[in-house]
Amino acid sequence: MNDDTDLARLFNTLDSGALIELSLILLGTIVLIAASQKLLPWIAGRLHGRAHYYVLALIPALRLLILIGGVLLIVPILIEPSLQNMVAVLGAVGLAIGFALKDYVSSLIAGVVSTVELDYRPGDWIEVNGVYGVVRRVGMRTVQIVTPDDNLVSIPHLKLWSEPIHNANNGGPSLQCVANFYLHPEHDGGQVCQTLHDVTLTSPYLQLDKPVALVAQERPWGTHYRIRAYPIHPSQQFRFVTDLTVRGKAALSRLGARPAAASAAIGETG
Repeated sequence: MNDDTDLARLFNTLDSGALIELSLILLGTIVLIAASQKLLPWIAGRLHGRAHYYVLALIPALRLLILIGGVLLIVPILIEPSLQNMVAVLGAVGLAIGFALKDYVSSLIAGVVSTVELDYRPGDWIEVNGVYGVVRRVGMRTVQIVTPDDNLVSIPHLKLWSEPIHNANNGGPSLQCVANFYLHPEHDGGQVCQTLHDVTLTSPYLQLDKPVALVAQERPWGTHYRIRAYPIHPSQQFRFVTDLTVRGKAALSRLGARPAAASAAIGETG
């Protein structure tokens, strides 16, 4: 009898009015979340630069606020709002979470942390645990990225606790690309640097207001050249590197610079 009495004191009696109110709150929460996921990307698509990425970053934060608001409205309807009841409910929920949903809740908490710290946002190019791609959606438990091979990968936010997060453009339109060239040691380094610099400056994908850097490093098998430059938009990174590689190889061939021995270069960089 005491258990029945305690339960009766814990939960409110749900009449038709309470059920209607619960239904309206649930419906309103779903509608608001769906509207935010449609409206904010639409607004972001009409903005440029950092404003575009900041608006996209609001999507998971706004969804979280809507969910919290819905829960805060629902709990007083279901449970008698007293200190004793709140302590009992929170204790039971905490115990269940601790034993049954540890990893899931860890991902949820990490999702909140990522929303606050902006470790990644929709539109960012990130690498997590060897998986590289553009962030399509930041959910409550996972971040979804699309790889260059058009594979959709869902990564739990709990990777924040144990894995480094590589963010190539960090919410902005600038993403540095690297094109590699491996040459036989018998060549004129000055001519090679000038040729690769000219190839970079004539690329249709080059972002002209960003610096172009050329790095040369001597290896036992020859010389390793790297072009570091920025495409106009992060989505052009693969076309940009391809353009630099193809035209750079042709220009070096006309210059008479021979490529390094394949086996030596692969062994050094592998």
